[in-house]
Amino acid sequence: MTTSRPARLAVGVVGAGRVGPVLAAALALAGHRPVAASGVSDASRRRAETLLPGVPLVEPAQVLARAELVLLTVPDDVLPGLVAGLAETGAIRPGQLIAHASGRYGTAVLDPATRAGGLPLALHPVLTFTGTPVDVQRLAGCSFGVTAPEELRLAAEALVIEMGGEPEWIAEADRPLYHAALALGANHLVTLVAQSLELLRAAGVSAPDRMLGPLLGAALDNALRSGDAALTGPVARGDAGTVAAHLAELRAHAPGALPGYLAMARTTADRALDHGLLRPELAQELLGVLADEAADEGEKDR
Repeated sequence: MTTSRPARLAVGVVGAGRVGPVLAAALALAGHRPVAASGVSDASRRRAETLLPGVPLVEPAQVLARAELVLLTVPDDVLPGLVAGLAETGAIRPGQLIAHASGRYGTAVLDPATRAGGLPLALHPVLTFTGTPVDVQRLAGCSFGVTAPEELRLAAEALVIEMGGEPEWIAEADRPLYHAALALGANHLVTLVAQSLELLRAAGVSAPDRMLGPLLGAALDNALRSGDAALTGPVARGDAGTVAAHLAELRAHAPGALPGYLAMARTTADRALDHGLLRPELAQELLGVLADEAADEGEKDR
């Protein structure tokens, strides 16, 4: 399939989690036709009913029997076994588009489907999903990490654009690093924000979300624009006394947040040093404070 605009396709979804029904709904807006979905949990069934009204819920093999484009939207660890099982049972037809939405994998995970005549695509939307109709709107302008054989690149690009996204080509060998980068930024950001909210509540702040919103929004915008040059705060300034006070408070009131603070402070200090933001003479005392705290933590773990 090498056309720049795929024909209107019958679309099937295997795995009606938060992602698959949203992608199928976006394809439906572009004129494609969702024909079947599979889902086991009550949440999956409700999600499919909301996003894909009138589309029957059937077994995975029946989804493949009805669809020309199959979206395999299951957890990463489930995907290899699912693909192998579908290929072994003869569910995959020659010329059938088989796409997954995993960030971790490229098209190699689809090799059993490819050997059965399927056309492999890796289309990973770089977005956190709620599994609700709002996600369909949020796909507008969303980057997709795309891996596809050369002869399918135009088709992959067209499908992403029809869903409202922007294709970003990722080489097969680079998929693990690409996914690690996204997890480092997005997943760890949620953890950091949640911890910050908890600490502000403990400090008596009545609306920590309102307090953090403008600060974090500005920090994210500055970081995206300027990278390490956007670093601010006591670590980047080399304020060892302030950092020591932070560590003492966390040790007393939120020891669970201490390892994360230490790890991020050390990384921030290293990056600030490398980019000339932190003066070496200030860094020495700061890194000493961090090292002493890390040593104390290590003693406790013994």
